[in-house]
Amino acid sequence: MSATENTRPICHPRDGIACETPGLALGRPGQFDVLASEGNARTGRLWTAHGPIDTPCFMPVGTYGAVKGLDPRDLEEVGSQIILGNSYHLGHRPGGDRVREFGGLHKMMGWRRPILTDSGGYQVFSLRGLQKIDDEGVGYRTHFDGSAHRMTPRSVLETQARLGSDICMILDHCPPGDADLNLMRQAMDRTSRWARQAAEMRREVLAPEQLCFGIVQGGTNLQLRREHLATLADLDFDGFALGGLSVGEPIPEMHATMAEIGPLMPTAKPRYVMGIGTPADLLAAVHSGVDMFDCVMPTRHARNGQLFTFHGRMNIRRSEFRRDTRPVDESCACPVCQKFTRAYLRHLHECHDPLYGRLATIHNLYFFHEWVGLMRNALRAGTFAARYQELARVISEFYPAKS
Repeated sequence: MSATENTRPICHPRDGIACETPGLALGRPGQFDVLASEGNARTGRLWTAHGPIDTPCFMPVGTYGAVKGLDPRDLEEVGSQIILGNSYHLGHRPGGDRVREFGGLHKMMGWRRPILTDSGGYQVFSLRGLQKIDDEGVGYRTHFDGSAHRMTPRSVLETQARLGSDICMILDHCPPGDADLNLMRQAMDRTSRWARQAAEMRREVLAPEQLCFGIVQGGTNLQLRREHLATLADLDFDGFALGGLSVGEPIPEMHATMAEIGPLMPTAKPRYVMGIGTPADLLAAVHSGVDMFDCVMPTRHARNGQLFTFHGRMNIRRSEFRRDTRPVDESCACPVCQKFTRAYLRHLHECHDPLYGRLATIHNLYFFHEWVGLMRNALRAGTFAARYQELARVISEFYPAKS
């Protein structure tokens, strides 16, 4: 049996469409229902003001309030349940007040489903030489125009309140993956301080229906991770995230951290690992009991000519595809594979036509939703152990650790 035949979905994998559980009553924003589990892996449903999210769930990244090249109809068609925006970028361009004048991020974008916004802390901390961190927040100069600004636990929540996102992330200090123990602990302690402040003020700053997630730091040091999780677990948050992964640490250490800490996170609340996204990462995350994850990989790789399939990653720039009239993946049900050939996609890429980016992104996002959908459906059918082994074989054969 081919790899593709061996990994066809139990039911249609698109998020939130064919995988809904009949008879489940409507929930209130913040309610999280665990519907089934096998080992540490689990499937559930998180309720938000803009509808439910079936987990495990991959979240496409729309930093500036748009997933590059796609409109809301495209995103719904490929199965996206929730997308990400970034409050650092949106808070500066077009600005939180302006977004609020537009009726909030949902109305501005024309997106009717949930939105999660990151605090923007990661972007600020990556501005080496343009920021200064202290225990009260971080002062920085933007990479847009060099103007001076300050970010605090309150300011990031205020920005997200203006944006009107469904899930708001707190400000955390994310150190680089190669940080020494002293810096790692300093960042962890600072994040704890900011988390306590955010938990105390969130009911005052955010709208009642807006959810707020805490962030656990500690790098790949399991002792620090356990310690930090214990510090945050009882605070007033609707969910918890593992931050500070996929920032340069060895992949086996990242997976080991998820495997150890994921099952220890509160079972009654959603678990989110920030910024991970290879097929291997997603498989490891679900196996570790993680519910939500995001990454720019499917969209960025699409624009760079890399297409994901169950036969491995395809570089559409290769000359062998110049006259190839097959679809990217003959067993893929995405709108692109149903209509266009490899030769046409290669032609568009070679000509730098914007249509290429849109079509490639549609295909890659469909693949990522299908990949996660297979795991979610298997958990609901009670067949996850077998499905996990099948997907692990696809990973070992077609997707090496550094993909």
